[in-house]
Amino acid sequence: MDKQLYEMHAGVCAALANAKRIEIIDLLQDGEKKAGTLAREMGINKANLSQHLQLMKSKGILLSRREGVLNYYSIANPKIVTACQLMREVMMDQLENISKLQQEYAEHR
Repeated sequence: MDKQLYEMHAGVCAALANAKRIEIIDLLQDGEKKAGTLAREMGINKANLSQHLQLMKSKGILLSRREGVLNYYSIANPKIVTACQLMREVMMDQLENISKLQQEYAEHR
């Protein structure tokens, strides 16, 4: 069971190891959106977006529904947003530490 969980975890992390996909999570955190809206907000073409969305859907990160010719996407589990926000906080801490080190270095030169 642990091995299967590790594989699933690695698959989700691999799917999220892309700036555009993290941006998709950010854009969907407040609710579902049409694929066209996402493409426009991200400034990418629909074909490129579609590849990202399909991968994220296949890993259980996103849900989709079709209404006529329109495709809507949403986050499958709100904990995904929480996990991404937590990682963002880690990155912000790292940037802050780097900035402090650079400032200390500059002061001692």
